[in-house]
Amino acid sequence: MILKNLRAEKNWSQEQVATFSGLSTRTIQRVESGQSASIETLKSIASVFEIDISKLTEEIKVIDKKSEHWKAQHWFFRMSALGTGSRKAQVRIELVLLGLAVFETIMIYFETAHTGLALLLMYVLYSHVVFIRYGDKNQAWDTQHNKPIKRD
Repeated sequence: MILKNLRAEKNWSQEQVATFSGLSTRTIQRVESGQSASIETLKSIASVFEIDISKLTEEIKVIDKKSEHWKAQHWFFRMSALGTGSRKAQVRIELVLLGLAVFETIMIYFETAHTGLALLLMYVLYSHVVFIRYGDKNQAWDTQHNKPIKRD
């Protein structure tokens, strides 16, 4: 959100920020939406706006992929969206999956064609729960701020 505000102050488009920073427009969109960003990306953006990088990291998740803690995580966890999102967001996804799975299970009583989708949703829900618990077990979440531990 802070990037969007900075961009609006200068009256620049996302494409202009991308050009000035040497990044892709997609990267600028991703950072603006609050998704994770590398230190290099944040440095490029900070230099364009002539601000300290700490101003950007207040709201944007930073991932330090060089840290030993991050390297120790399972490869699938590191490659998935679970590894970069906050635990709170992952629990919300879990609840949505649970609601959909329950709905589809109830729909089986009216139309047996829902069986496959219900089973698929249950499997996805189970997998999601396993990965959240994996993150909990391996302290992948910063419990103080409910964000992932800094990684890149």
